[in-house]
Amino acid sequence: MTVRLADSIARFSADWRQALSGGRNDPPELGAYVPDESEARLAVLSDLVRIDIRHRWERPGLGKRINEYSNEFPEVEDSPEFVDLLREEFVARRRSEALQVEDFLAEYPELADRVREHLAATGADRMDANVLRIDRALPDIAPGQRIDDFDLLTELGIPRGHHSASSRVFLARQRSMQRLVAVRISTGGRNEPHTMARLDHPHIVRVFDHRIVAFGGDAEFGRLVYMQYLPGGTATEVLEQRRNSSGPTGGRLLLRAIDAAMESKGEIRPADSRVRAEIAELSWPETVAWVGRRLADALDYADRRGVRHQAIKPSNVLFTSEGVPKLADIAHTDSAGGSDFSPRSGVYCSPEELARQLDSEAPEPDTRSDIYSLGLLLWELLTGTLPFEDDARTAVALDHRREGVPSTALERLPADCPAALRRVLLTCLEPDTDRRWSSGAVLAQQFDLCLDAHARDLVDPPRRSVRRHMRHWRVLVIALAIAVPNALASLYNIEHNRKLITAQMTPEAHDRIDFVTAVANIIDFSLGAVLLFYFGRRLILVPHGLRAGTHYSPETLHRTRTDSILLGDRAVLIIFSMWLVSGISFPIGMADVDVHISAYAYVHYFVSHAICGAIALVYPFLLMNFYIIRCIYPMFLSHGEISARDAVLLHRLRRRCGAWMLGAAAIPLLSVAGATLLVPADLAEIIVVLRFLAIGSLVAFLGVYVLFMALEKDLRALGRVLAPEAAAGQVNP
Repeated sequence: MTVRLADSIARFSADWRQALSGGRNDPPELGAYVPDESEARLAVLSDLVRIDIRHRWERPGLGKRINEYSNEFPEVEDSPEFVDLLREEFVARRRSEALQVEDFLAEYPELADRVREHLAATGADRMDANVLRIDRALPDIAPGQRIDDFDLLTELGIPRGHHSASSRVFLARQRSMQRLVAVRISTGGRNEPHTMARLDHPHIVRVFDHRIVAFGGDAEFGRLVYMQYLPGGTATEVLEQRRNSSGPTGGRLLLRAIDAAMESKGEIRPADSRVRAEIAELSWPETVAWVGRRLADALDYADRRGVRHQAIKPSNVLFTSEGVPKLADIAHTDSAGGSDFSPRSGVYCSPEELARQLDSEAPEPDTRSDIYSLGLLLWELLTGTLPFEDDARTAVALDHRREGVPSTALERLPADCPAALRRVLLTCLEPDTDRRWSSGAVLAQQFDLCLDAHARDLVDPPRRSVRRHMRHWRVLVIALAIAVPNALASLYNIEHNRKLITAQMTPEAHDRIDFVTAVANIIDFSLGAVLLFYFGRRLILVPHGLRAGTHYSPETLHRTRTDSILLGDRAVLIIFSMWLVSGISFPIGMADVDVHISAYAYVHYFVSHAICGAIALVYPFLLMNFYIIRCIYPMFLSHGEISARDAVLLHRLRRRCGAWMLGAAAIPLLSVAGATLLVPADLAEIIVVLRFLAIGSLVAFLGVYVLFMALEKDLRALGRVLAPEAAAGQVNP
């Protein structure tokens, strides 16, 4: 074989290793590595198939049969190594599932004898090193016995979705590691241990390893999986506590359920736990959001590695002694593939999962199906009941889900349930997948919002609050925030100039100045208004579309949020341009007037113009941003897909607001300082308007200072949600 052909095999193997290490589910395409040379093609193809088989059967859902390769490459059947490739398939499959020789040979009846001889000659038909022999049947296994490296201490119970005859879970001591583990012994074979062993996340139960087992003289095959032991019980116990509890239903309810589960196992609850102290202070809706946030993060972690859960239900949510939730049985599907709907296996199914049960040609569910199932589980934790009264028939259950959450279910929401949590869960349970949260990361961020009282009140204000109604008056409020300070500044500037400059002019000169100034202002203000409407167009159109049910892309929503944060800066630039043009128009108008204006008068004209311009810039910026951050910007956060860029923009806005507040504080000082430059006669002439400026700007400063403090509080709250890792002192187990 030439070096180039050997390199083709090496590249294929390296690309497979890269795919595995990256957690992706997109294996390299074998056909791209097969050479065209007829002499070496078959030999290289056989080696490539052998590599592909080994790696594919290590990944759930990717296993490929030899006959599939034969359909794609017919010459494989002519290879002298064809029987050996069948042996390779048998060995690869046996490492990941319970597979007996006769069952495998039945799949290839025409080659059964040859394959049997080859398996016997190579020893592949015998138990390999990874198979554990147990000399008793599964029902006969009991606490006190030793299975391989494990001393079985007590039975932890039968997971929901499993039958006692097919799966049992024990608390065991692993001798070699001197640690407590949970050991699940089950009959049959599934691929999920391979999947879970690759996942390392604080909210996913850690699977350490697994073994293929043979029960009672190889009569039956199964699997032994040992994993992280969690003493806090499951969400099933929490639900029972929720339904039966007559005491407080805050975070202490979750802790009571965990403590009861630990007590039944003889465990002692931890002392001085910051996590437990945090949970104890939460209301029950906040507790549900706290749990949901961590489970959503786990779903996102698994999804980014190409793994769906597919079996979210109370028994698969386990708790540590501190109350931290963890997902178990990742990629375990015990409810898919059947046409009968059962409360045990199908009650947490999404509409698309039920549709798939009824029609195998229906679209394959994706991660949004897991988000729907998580929404059902969290709704049940919140209210004590599921939102749907499911029928035993799959078609009826599917119809219930497609109709959406009924009003009777909404009435069961706790009185203290925040509007934000209600919205988040209803979005999880949207029948249309496009209207659901697109990923676990987006959902986790929404739960962060639910857990921050100030932020959630900004995003989902009470229905009859002033802030909610003020959202409808966007154009008017922003227009007033710009127009009122500019109008007051203009009036002062006109009065100041009238007393010191224009009063000395002839009527003709006065009319000339008024004409030039009016023309400049009309053009200037018209262009400014057009530009403001252009920069704020999304703030006008998108909220209206959202109320009408329009679905916007994440990119459009991101641009809208960015426009809202930057609108104050853009308005300031436009206003600055307007005052600049207005300031220049006066000297231009004076050029054609036969009136002498002293340098002293020009200096005071520009000083007055600068002070009034500062008023026209500072106050619109602060007023606009107070209104936008308090009423407009948060409404876009309720639609998810929030990027880290939002947090950066808000942080920069906070710094700019601080700088503009210094400008607001300087205006009264500048007005007084400007007065010191006037001669006594001129000072006496404008003392009234000067006092109005000084006192008015001081009162205005105190007013915007109050707004600034509220704005600062709003920005900090939104920053905690958008960048929770930057929040000091946050407990995030």
